[in-house]
Amino acid sequence: MLVAAALVAVAAPGSAAAAPAPPPRVPTAQAAIVVDARDGTVMFAKRPDAERAIASTTKLMTALLSLEEAKPGDVFTAPAYNAMPAESRINLREGERMTVHDLLEALLLESANDAAVDLAENISGSRQAFVGEMNDRAAELGLDHTHYANPIGLDDPGNYSSARDLATLARTLLRNARFARIVDMPEATLESGARPRVVENRNDLVVAYPWVSGVKTGYTLNAGNVLVGAAERGPRAGVVSVVLGEPTEAARDADTLTLLRWGLRRFSRVKVLDERRALARSDIQYRDEQARLVPRRAVVLTVRDGQRLRRRVKAPDELEGPLEAGKRVGSVTVLVDGRPVRRVALVTATDVPGAGTVRVVLSVLGVPLTLLIVLAILIAAVLTLLRLRIRIRIAK
Repeated sequence: MLVAAALVAVAAPGSAAAAPAPPPRVPTAQAAIVVDARDGTVMFAKRPDAERAIASTTKLMTALLSLEEAKPGDVFTAPAYNAMPAESRINLREGERMTVHDLLEALLLESANDAAVDLAENISGSRQAFVGEMNDRAAELGLDHTHYANPIGLDDPGNYSSARDLATLARTLLRNARFARIVDMPEATLESGARPRVVENRNDLVVAYPWVSGVKTGYTLNAGNVLVGAAERGPRAGVVSVVLGEPTEAARDADTLTLLRWGLRRFSRVKVLDERRALARSDIQYRDEQARLVPRRAVVLTVRDGQRLRRRVKAPDELEGPLEAGKRVGSVTVLVDGRPVRRVALVTATDVPGAGTVRVVLSVLGVPLTLLIVLAILIAAVLTLLRLRIRIRIAK
């Protein structure tokens, strides 16, 4: 019969006994946040729901709709667009044809406004219709403090978002491999269009720090300096940060690095299961011994400060041999904050011996009764031998 037991396996760093880490200092950011990229858990926040102008980080929603509604190889014809002198652009001419793949690289690296308009009008027929789709998609994602008025990020009372919403949107986008690849590129060459163009990533942190993997910068007079950042350490630890309303690019970058570094330091690798360590012991049927049960393989998890790790072990009370080492007899489930994340077979650490006839008899009948039966057998044997001898003598 299987029995279940829930046991605390390992206390994650910074959980119960350790003092919590002091929060990061981002004094010049008007709003800021850093979240676990895996599940969106807020690790630090400063006015996360304040609705503010967000400049070119508006283009994150433009990118999302483009990724969802157009194919990379689609070729779009550029509409007329009269850019202001200070606007970022790749100088698309009216009627110029460029692939969606190249338009997305121009949008996300160079932050090209003409690329944003090209994508919007070709996908939805007009900028106004595209903006309607942007707001519909924001509602679907639960971005309650976000509203769009244009696909570019130009200052407009109706174009705003919050640090929390931008982090949610960035996490959604980073699950798309094409998007994640683009925002982690230092530069790209646009092969389509009237002529080749080279666009550079305006997020200098991607170039300067290999562990920074995105995402998007922005600046307008109303928004100040804005940066949605992302960083990774190994395959499992990742964070997304947002700073809004920074006074300078230097402050924007410094505060983003502060948030990303602080966030990554909140993760640790913990060996939750060791294939050499017994998690349960089962009685061996008909033997005064126990079998050690171990996980079939080791499990190492990346956990965040404060997360609770538990093991749920299912193992039999008793085993009947013979069983070879490595035989599956149960399971162990690893839970993080109550959510199952790994399930591993529980196996015998060594060979489990069989009982043998004598042990089975002793176990079933008990020692006194077994001795009486043995004694009776001996007496019967002696009596049989005596009778045999008497018959031999009579025969003589």
